[in-house]
Amino acid sequence: MNLADVFTVLFSVLGTLAVMVGYWLLAAGLFPAFVERCSERIGTRPVRTTLTGALTLVPLLVLGLLVVSKAGNGAVKVLGLALVLCLFIAALLGSAGLALRIGTGLPSTRDTAEPWRRVFRGGVVLGLTFVLPFAGTFVVLPLALFAGFGALLASRRPATDTAESLPVAS
Repeated sequence: MNLADVFTVLFSVLGTLAVMVGYWLLAAGLFPAFVERCSERIGTRPVRTTLTGALTLVPLLVLGLLVVSKAGNGAVKVLGLALVLCLFIAALLGSAGLALRIGTGLPSTRDTAEPWRRVFRGGVVLGLTFVLPFAGTFVVLPLALFAGFGALLASRRPATDTAESLPVAS
C-alpha cells in the first residue's frame, strides 16, 4: 500500500463524514420541529425506535437490492436503486435526531444564539464513532441508521397528548 492508497481511503472517509454531517444540518435547518420530535423519540424509547427501524428498513433494503440485482429491465433497476438511496437518505434525515440528542448532551453557551451547533457537535461525535475499525462501521453506523429510520417513522406527525385532547366535562 503506497501513500496514494492511504490518502484515497482517508479522504473518502472524511468526505463521507462531511456529507453525513451536512445531511444532519440540512435536516435540522429545513425541518427543526421534525428533528426535535426524532430526538425526543430516540431519547424516550431508544430500543423500541431502533427495533422498529431495523424491522422496517432491512426488508425494504433487501427488496430494493433484489430489484437491482434481478431485474432484466434497466428502468426497473434504476427504480430499485432509487428506493435504496431514498431509504438511506430517509434514515440519515431521521438520524439527525440522534445527532441532536448527542449534541444536546454536550452543552455550550452558544447554543441559545446558534441552535444548529448542537446538531453539528453531535454529528461530529457520531460521525467520528463510525471511523472505529469494526464496531463503528458494522455496529454503530447501522444502529444509528436503524434508530433514525425508526424515529422518522414514529415522528412523521406531532404526537397529540390524549389527556389534553379529551373534552373536559363541566
